[in-house]
Amino acid sequence: MLNVKELISVSLILFSVIDIIGNVPIVIDLKRKGIKIESGKASLVALLIMTLFLYGGEALLHLFGVDVASFAVAGAIVIFIIGLEMILGVEIFKHQQGSGKGTIVPIAFPLIAGAGTMTTIIALKAKYDVVNIQLGVILNILLVFLVLRFSDWISRKLGEDGANILRKIFGIILLAISIKLFKDNLASFKLG
Repeated sequence: MLNVKELISVSLILFSVIDIIGNVPIVIDLKRKGIKIESGKASLVALLIMTLFLYGGEALLHLFGVDVASFAVAGAIVIFIIGLEMILGVEIFKHQQGSGKGTIVPIAFPLIAGAGTMTTIIALKAKYDVVNIQLGVILNILLVFLVLRFSDWISRKLGEDGANILRKIFGIILLAISIKLFKDNLASFKLG
């Protein structure tokens, strides 16, 4: 059932994990290397990956004998590490470079719909309604499209300091979200 509060929460969580504003320097760097990025195609592929994982990720987990609460706890740890990366300015998860094409790899996957995003989607399913998660995914993909489309302009307006400040703010938010997810899902082990 559509819930505006849930939709806002989900959208902000996904926005923090995807961190498209913080990834603008990566997009600019790829463009400087002569790699053509098709904003629409990258956004659609990322939307497809995220939607497939939203609806089929749980079945995939059951195939491996993993329950959603366990995956959510693991996801909370991954989100915590991503938050630490953003705050400390270190790179724990290494982004692999593509082979000259930048639309699908590394933009759509893993930059937008990477391990952190997919983990977050499954973790969100343990707490939020699927409709709100799907709408949150769509809103974020629209934002991703706009950021990719206007990445040169955004980079000039934000500047390096502005991007770093945003990255650190969203890093702290991710740390808090990860602790809450961890706490909520760890409690479910005691009940079950």
